[in-house]
Amino acid sequence: MMANIAVGLSVSMINVGLHALVSVALVHWLDRLGLGHRRHRRLTLAVVMGTTGGLLTLTHMAEVALWALVYVLIGAAPASGNDFYFAFVNYTTLGYGDLLPDEGWRLLGPMAAANGVLLFGWSTALIFGALQRAARRLGLEKA
Repeated sequence: MMANIAVGLSVSMINVGLHALVSVALVHWLDRLGLGHRRHRRLTLAVVMGTTGGLLTLTHMAEVALWALVYVLIGAAPASGNDFYFAFVNYTTLGYGDLLPDEGWRLLGPMAAANGVLLFGWSTALIFGALQRAARRLGLEKA
């Protein structure tokens, strides 16, 4: 059980660090983006939101890939070879149950799910914050 916790916490912390780096980069990009006097303000807002959502989606995919890689490296992946699918099902808390990890590593599934829930919530907050910040700078937010 201690190995499960050590591996799960390590992967979770790496993913939190990756998410933090992307979050800081997005906020920095938004601050540097000249939004003050745009002619097509709503279109600009849509581009900001699309870029933010797209980059966060790619970040989640990288985080799932890290979980999949770790499952393979420690021998926890199911024999089917669907490692990315297995990691994604855990990370998103979908939990189909059609694939199971090696019995000695079963605690990693819930740990991956907790990591995914945390990071999806973080992404939601970041998207909302970016929307508010951009709308305010574009003069689209009502007081």
